[in-house]
Amino acid sequence: MAELQEVQITEEKPLLPGQTPETHSVETPYGSVTFTVYGTPKPKRPAILTYHDVGLNYKSCFQPLFQFGDMQEIIQNFVRVHVDAPGMEEGAPVFPLGYQYPSLDQLADMIPCILQYLNFSSIIGIGVGAGAYVLSRYALSHPDTVEGLVLINIDPNAKGWMDWAAHKLTGLTSSISEMILGHLFSQEELSGNSELIQKYRNIITHAPNLANIELYWNSYNNRRDLNFERGGDVTLKCPVMLVVGDQAPHEDAVVECNSKLDPTQTSFLKMADSGGQPQLTQPGKLTEAFKYFLQGMGYMASSCMTRLSRSRTASLTSAASIDGNRSRSRTLSQSSESGTLPSGPPGHTMEVSC
Repeated sequence: MAELQEVQITEEKPLLPGQTPETHSVETPYGSVTFTVYGTPKPKRPAILTYHDVGLNYKSCFQPLFQFGDMQEIIQNFVRVHVDAPGMEEGAPVFPLGYQYPSLDQLADMIPCILQYLNFSSIIGIGVGAGAYVLSRYALSHPDTVEGLVLINIDPNAKGWMDWAAHKLTGLTSSISEMILGHLFSQEELSGNSELIQKYRNIITHAPNLANIELYWNSYNNRRDLNFERGGDVTLKCPVMLVVGDQAPHEDAVVECNSKLDPTQTSFLKMADSGGQPQLTQPGKLTEAFKYFLQGMGYMASSCMTRLSRSRTASLTSAASIDGNRSRSRTLSQSSESGTLPSGPPGHTMEVSC
């Protein structure tokens, strides 16, 4: 892989936290889609584009992450585009009975319309759950426009017969809101009924657009297999960071996804004490990992990185200079008990505390 040159960040007018966002809607072959833009385009730099999971919108899915203090040094240097799946935006009217909601593949096909409207040529995508699938599908069909992907809780597989049977049985005894909560959070979290769980249970259960949410949920459960194959033609060509919480509902799926992607392009981050939604429960750890991911792509100068990120980079750079290997494959396992940073070569497990 060609070496990436480090880009020095210079900002004449940095984006200030709380700057007024701009919300737009565009028509696509599969209906209207709404998205919100923060900041202005930066020369020779992609947009950060997010896509949320089922039961959420861009605010409830990503706001804790992007409002986190250390994230500000990142977002002031990128324009952001937060996409709301159709009917998920705040104040969205309920779709009429019989409305044919887009498939996840069709949701991915809406993204070019957004980028064309904004005149953006490339993105770094951040997706959660269904949103991670949508961005992956888009990256497979438009690889030249995707510079990197952060995929949280991705399940690239279609539902099998056993999954369908379990889903149908659950539907007989559980409400749509409870099934979606079980998709978002671990059973331990739901049983603990923390303040966070109470908040999101209330958001989903009393959502005025719950009928729309059910349509998005059905599309997710009818997704096709992405058919990732390590060494094959169907794979993600850009750098990828896979993220999942320890003992999260989708842990096994993300581990399997990691085994199917190019190890020289893929980082795997399993986050301890983060539950089913790391971007909500551990925004600091995820911000730190995202900084490191961007630095590896050449978009974060060392002077803009925190001490921990610099120590990680120094360890990897030192190891790479010894063996001459520029491979970016690595597994990051974050643990609150770990207190050391091994300086092994890329591809080894790194246990860090942050």
